[in-house]
Formats: sequence, C-alpha cells, structure tokens
Amino acid sequence: MTTVIRGQGTSEEVRQKLADEGKPVLLAFSCGKDSIATWLALEDAGVEVVPCYMYCVPGLKFVENDLAYFEEKFGQKIHRYPHPSLYRWINNAVYQPPERLQVIEAARMPDPTYAQLWDLIREDLGLPKDTWCADGVRAADSIQRRGAFVRYGYWRKNKKKVSPIGDWLKGETLDRIKEAGIDLPIDYKWFGRSFDGIDKRFTEVIRREAPEDYERIISWFPLAEGDLVR
Repeated sequence: MTTVIRGQGTSEEVRQKLADEGKPVLLAFSCGKDSIATWLALEDAGVEVVPCYMYCVPGLKFVENDLAYFEEKFGQKIHRYPHPSLYRWINNAVYQPPERLQVIEAARMPDPTYAQLWDLIREDLGLPKDTWCADGVRAADSIQRRGAFVRYGYWRKNKKKVSPIGDWLKGETLDRIKEAGIDLPIDYKWFGRSFDGIDKRFTEVIRREAPEDYERIISWFPLAEGDLVR
C-alpha cells in the first residue's frame, strides 16, 4: 500500500518514465533503508543505477564494510565522494583546536553545494549534465516532506533530482528490502538510522563499538571528544 500525493500521480509512473528514457540514473546512496529500496525499485523498473556514497569522514572501516556488503549484494561498484558537510565542517572549524585554524584559513578549501557536487560527480563519471539524481525521500516521512511533494511533485527539474519511491510507506520500503534478502547495515543497530554526522548521537556508540573508527574521527575533528564530555 502506498500513500496518495494529491495531484502528483504515482511513483510507479515516475520509475516507468525513467525507464522509458533509457538513460542511467544517479542514486544518492546513504546505506539507509530508503536509498536501498530506491535502488531496488529502480532496478525492478529496468533503470540503470549509478550509486554514489558521500562520506562525512574518509576511511571509516564500518562504513567501508557497509559499502562492500551492498556492492556484493547488488553486484555493482558504489562510487565514493566527499560529502558537502565535510568541506563545511572543516571550513567552519567545527571541532577543530586553535592550532589548526591558521592552516584551515590558509587552505581556503572549496565549499560546494549539493547541486555543485552532483555536477562534479556527473563530470567525473562521464555522464551527461542532464542525468537525473534519485533520492529516497518519501512523503510519509514528515508533514513537511508531504507538503513539498504536493507542491513540487516527484521531480525537481531545476536540480535534476527525482524521488522514485516518494509515495511508498515505511512498511512497503522494508518489505521490498526483506524480499530482496538484504540486511540493513550495522548503523541501524548502533544508531537506529544511517550514519551521517560526528556529534554525540554517533560518536558515543562508535567509541564503544569501533574504537579505531572513533580515533579516525578524532584525528579529523579533535574536539568532537568534548561533545561526549559535555
């Protein structure tokens, strides 16, 4: 059973249109349940999926284990790129000690938006500039998201973004994943969701469950340890 988005049709029609275009579709893959279900739904429709993962901290072992599992399950490479938040956190000296500030200021790293980064990804992968980027956003997630779907629909043409399972409910999402014989990543056991930050919600668990990964986070963001003390 799916949710009804007033005046916008169904996500099945969206996936069929993508299939009819016969072009690859980028997938913003987070290892979360919605992005997993989106990948499956697009494959069901016969759409060629090009999955990309944006990392918040480079080289975390548990993240690489997640990605390796999904690469094996889907039989496909997942491309890795830095998340815009990584640039933003460094440029704004998030959890950085005073002795690093001069270096950060001198480096003047770029601060790309999501749209800019996806354009760079298209270029890196040799895909046309008009290649759609799919996400796992669903109207049932919140009132705000439902309102956005009612107003804008499944397609955000100016950003070349599309939501191929926008009308799916949580149950339908989990059922499709279970049907495919795919397990949710360790993130759900540890955090109750996919990993996407460096605050206490995540670091407290990582320090206990994956000490090496915790030390790697601290090497990039030394003062994140203070979040646990506070």
